[in-house]
Amino acid sequence: MKALCWEGINDVRVQDVPDPQLLNDQDMIVKVRLSTVCGSDLHLLTGHIPFMQAGDVIGHEFMGEVAEVGPGVTRHRPGDRVVVCSFIVCGRCWYCRNELYSLCDNTNTNPAITQQLWGADPGGIFGYSHAMGGFRGSHAEYVRVPFADHTAIPIPEGVDDLSALFASDSVPTGWMGADLGGVKPGDVVAVWGSGAVGQMAARAAQLLGAERVLVIDRFDYRLRQAAQAFGVETINYAGTSVGDALLEATGGRGPDVCIEAVGCEAHSTGPQYAYDQVKSKLKLETDRPIAVREAIYNCRKGGSVFVLGVFTGLVDKFPLGALMNKGLTVRGAQQHGQRYIPMLLDRIASGELVTNHLATHIMPLSEGARGYELFKKKEDGCVRAVFQL
Repeated sequence: MKALCWEGINDVRVQDVPDPQLLNDQDMIVKVRLSTVCGSDLHLLTGHIPFMQAGDVIGHEFMGEVAEVGPGVTRHRPGDRVVVCSFIVCGRCWYCRNELYSLCDNTNTNPAITQQLWGADPGGIFGYSHAMGGFRGSHAEYVRVPFADHTAIPIPEGVDDLSALFASDSVPTGWMGADLGGVKPGDVVAVWGSGAVGQMAARAAQLLGAERVLVIDRFDYRLRQAAQAFGVETINYAGTSVGDALLEATGGRGPDVCIEAVGCEAHSTGPQYAYDQVKSKLKLETDRPIAVREAIYNCRKGGSVFVLGVFTGLVDKFPLGALMNKGLTVRGAQQHGQRYIPMLLDRIASGELVTNHLATHIMPLSEGARGYELFKKKEDGCVRAVFQL
């Protein structure tokens, strides 16, 4: 079968790879219909996450049709449409029973790597390096889905393929940031990042009752899309002081909840960007926490900061003094998708949650390298490139 494979730094190519096979009785094979690029994939392309091998199939956000099921699969049958969560979960460990699905104890098949890095191993992810299990990704004609009854979710009849696609990762990730960030009616919420996850966090904040939502980015086309889709307020940090704008919007207090949806390769117009670039090049830090710093400094006293962007290791100049003395609550997580996806599909079906506008570029898998180039360089107004199989 054809699949988009990582071959080296900034080098992805469509290759022929063996068809997946059922390995365990709880596996199923999904024929992929749609698979989308994700901002966290760019960390693989740049070498920021080093645990890749040439020939690894990438991609983790997808939907498709069930092609084959193992004898232990009871919730799906061939022909069903399903959205597959990016995180593979067993459904029965302590973490899964407590709906902390991305922390599943039983799905990362290479736990030693992340145990050394982070002190514990989270769950496995499709197509996201050997540190996260080494599973084949979704930019392929077929994908093996382990623990299929818990990793895949049926798509309701009223939800089209393209809308369902983003319920795999972007929508539940964004919703989790607003939910676990503690957004409540009347809040003012600031979201750093106007990509798919940031837009979904902003919409989630609205649906949870936020009075005002402000989205921060440097690309006007992404800010326009967020404003047109959801009516949020926008701040372009390339030409506006984020701190001043947030203080003005909140009567001098600061946002109640700040959601960071940028991640470990954040940009800035200030000297801190050059500083973090140098530090990371010299391996004195692994990640650039510019947006996290801004969120902590600008959040109101006693407020909440939630970190959604992917971080991999160590950062410098983390404002621990501001966190402690302002009495902030700071949380972060990879998405606990199975907690949210069924509810989100219902919201998509009802029309209150729109997602298909994110797919600005739809193309065949054969153009996968071009899709990633557009996405990485932010060319031609690309918010998300989607591969149609």
